[in-house]
Amino acid sequence: MYHCLDTSQFDRRLLEEISELADAARFISKSKEGADWLSGLLSHKRAMLYFVQPSTRTYLSFLSACQILGMQTADVRDTSTSSEVKGETELDTVRTFSSYYDAIIMRHYKANFAREIADMLDKTNRPVPVINGGAGKDQHPTQALLDIYTLRKSFEQRGGIDHKKIAFVGDLMRGRTARSLSRLLTRFENVKQYFVAPDFLQIDSGVLSVLDRLGISYELVDDIHKVLPEVDAVYLTRLQDEWDDQDKTAGHYFIENYALTMENVGLLRQHAVIMHPLPRRQEISYEVDSDPRAVYWRQVRNGMWARVALLAKIFGVEQEIKQV
Repeated sequence: MYHCLDTSQFDRRLLEEISELADAARFISKSKEGADWLSGLLSHKRAMLYFVQPSTRTYLSFLSACQILGMQTADVRDTSTSSEVKGETELDTVRTFSSYYDAIIMRHYKANFAREIADMLDKTNRPVPVINGGAGKDQHPTQALLDIYTLRKSFEQRGGIDHKKIAFVGDLMRGRTARSLSRLLTRFENVKQYFVAPDFLQIDSGVLSVLDRLGISYELVDDIHKVLPEVDAVYLTRLQDEWDDQDKTAGHYFIENYALTMENVGLLRQHAVIMHPLPRRQEISYEVDSDPRAVYWRQVRNGMWARVALLAKIFGVEQEIKQV
C-alpha cells in the first residue's frame, strides 16, 4: 500500500491485517518500553497535515498516530497563512510540501482532490504517499477503516461482522462517512444494510448501484423505529447543512424523526452497538452515552490506532510490530 485515497483499495484481507496490526501496536504501547520502541519506528519520517476543512477528531487522530510512531509533523489548517493568498495554486502548494515531508495527510472540501494530488505527485521526481482524511462529500476512507475496526472489536465474541444487519441513519445524501463504510461492509458476507432517512437526505443512487451490482441486500427506510429492533448496529450521522443552502427547517424535521433518545433506545437489541462518526448535534441524546451499547467514544480512540496501523503499513514497518 502506498497512497490511501478511497475505500476501493481495501479488500477483506487488508482490512483484517490493519485491524490485527492496530491491536498489536495497542498492546505494545501499554508499557513504557513498548511505547518508546514504537516511537522509534518512524522517527526518520516527517508528515504534513494539510487540513483546510474544519476537523477535530481526524486531525488529532492522525497527529497522535504520527506521534506514537515518532514521526515529526507540521500542519497547514488555514490557507490564509500560506502562499495561496498570493495566488499560488493548491497543486503547487502541496508539491512544495512534498519537498520537505515524507507523507501528506489531507482533508479538503473538494471531492477527489486527494487523488488529484496523488496523481500529480506520482509524476514528479519525489512522489510521497498521500492519505485522504476526508474529501468533499465523496470519501472518508480512514473513517470507514476505523469503523470497521470498531465493528470487528464489538462483534469479536459474536462471529465477527459477517451476517450482521447495519442501519445508517441521518443525512446520508451528503454523509461521506456512511457512503465509505457502506462500501467496506460489502467485503463481508451477508451483511444487510438499512438506509434510514427522509427522501431529501436519502443515500444516493451511486451507492445503491454498487450494492445492486454486488448483490448486497439493503432497504430504504423512513422511520428509525422500524429498524431499531432488527439491527446489530445503528450508525447515526448529523445533518450536514454546511454543504448548501438547504432550508434550515429540515433540521427540526431531522431531529424529531431520526434521533436516538432514551425513549427509543430500548428498542435496540441487547447486544447491538450505537455508532456515530462525530461531531454530533441532537441526533443522539447525551443520556444515551451511559448505555453500554454506545461505542462512539471508543470509535474515537480506535481511530488513532487504526491510523497507526495504516501509517505502519504504508511505511513498511508492520512486520516489526507483528514480531514483537
